Amino acid sequence: MDIVIDISFLNEFFALPPGQMIWRLFVVVGWIPVAILFLLAVRIIWLNYIRERWGRSINFILLAIDIPRDNAQSPLAVENMFTYFGGAHGSISFYEKWFEGKYQLSFSFEIVSIEGYTQFIIRTPEQFRNIVETAVYSQYPDAEITQVDDYVNNVAHHFPNEEWDISGAEFMMARNTMYPIKCYGEFEHQMGPIETTFRDPMASLMDLCGSLGAGEQLWYQLIVIPIGFDWMVKADEEVDKILKRTAKTKDGLFKKLLVWIGEASEAIYSIWGEVEEKKDDKGLSMMELTPKQKKQVEGLHQKVSKLGFEFKIRVVYVARPEVKNATKAFSGFVGFMKQFAALDLNNLKPDVDITMIKADYFMSSYRLKEKKNRLMSNYVARSDWSGRLPGIMNIEELATIWHFPIGAVVKAPMVQMAPGRKAEAPSTLPLDMLTQEKDENFDFEEEIFGTTEVQKENNKEFKKEEQTGSESVPDNLPFV
Repeated sequence: MDIVIDISFLNEFFALPPGQMIWRLFVVVGWIPVAILFLLAVRIIWLNYIRERWGRSINFILLAIDIPRDNAQSPLAVENMFTYFGGAHGSISFYEKWFEGKYQLSFSFEIVSIEGYTQFIIRTPEQFRNIVETAVYSQYPDAEITQVDDYVNNVAHHFPNEEWDISGAEFMMARNTMYPIKCYGEFEHQMGPIETTFRDPMASLMDLCGSLGAGEQLWYQLIVIPIGFDWMVKADEEVDKILKRTAKTKDGLFKKLLVWIGEASEAIYSIWGEVEEKKDDKGLSMMELTPKQKKQVEGLHQKVSKLGFEFKIRVVYVARPEVKNATKAFSGFVGFMKQFAALDLNNLKPDVDITMIKADYFMSSYRLKEKKNRLMSNYVARSDWSGRLPGIMNIEELATIWHFPIGAVVKAPMVQMAPGRKAEAPSTLPLDMLTQEKDENFDFEEEIFGTTEVQKENNKEFKKEEQTGSESVPDNLPFV
């Protein structure tokens, strides 16, 4: 039987005027992509709306972390801290995500310098405060943790502003996020057959923070989002690309149909099988790789050997217009980040295209204003979805770019530190001193500093210097 297909309707279609032709084409099939785009937009708007609504029900707190001045702990201690934060990861059901707006809560690890006085801060959901305190005290038993007010409320949040101006950007990985950056272990240098020294990369940031003067502030924010283990598959895919492997494909529907046909399809099936076998190429061996490729494969395997988190990095420089020096502050921070560049692997760079406060040519004034307001808004909210998409770092990378400075290596007199370890009175202390200590009327301060007004004032200045490392403290310092 001959099958006849009537295509006369095509002649009628092409005979229509161009306007009617386009309209009829849209009525038949053109509405489909428009409807898909509309549904995708509604999906994003709805998800953002319910996430924001649910997020307002979460109470966040800021905890200032003060460690002893003689801290000798390496970044490995902070790496262990990040491991403990992985316990905050939880599964979210379809209903919780799309109807309640629940999402994985994040932590914000921050370093803030206000007029040169530097403080390490962790912002956490209040329900995870115990996780933060346990993680810190487990590695730094002598640390002091204090809940503080949010320092961002001391400056303007909307621009242009007569009193304040800002610069800054988000930072992102230069290439595929599966490639690692240079980690703290590579900052160790061999000084002899046995002795090694650690060149703390945090030294340059502490020096930059300490160089800020009156009317200047530098905020560094590392958003950390606990995740599962699915991300490790992406590293395997990248290894396959380097080794030029082709993943073995599953049997497709067409191949299964050929099997069902039976013996009559054996010839065709054998040809198809040969094609399938050619696709499953084993690729290159490690001996055939160049030194650069070997380093990349080893780096990928090293990254997935440790727990991973999603991350976002923001830096904001806030200053009075008359003292603003964005070149010193922002360029100095870029230099701090360039320390972690691993040749042939990965490095961190400012996001020049979208979030960096810079605009040239077309509508530059308007775009500059929008970028300032958006960056400040995202920083204040500690948003983990606005701006650039999060990348992935393992705990070693996170501890490299955010850790407490080592006292013997980093000279940071203006960093808020905890006092020395409190110990019991030595057994050799004279008995009369112990008796005086128990005497309610005995005052050690008067015994040491005297009782005159000048001597008492010197005592106050001594206490202030002992706590902050300097003689004067700005009123807006985020300490309680």
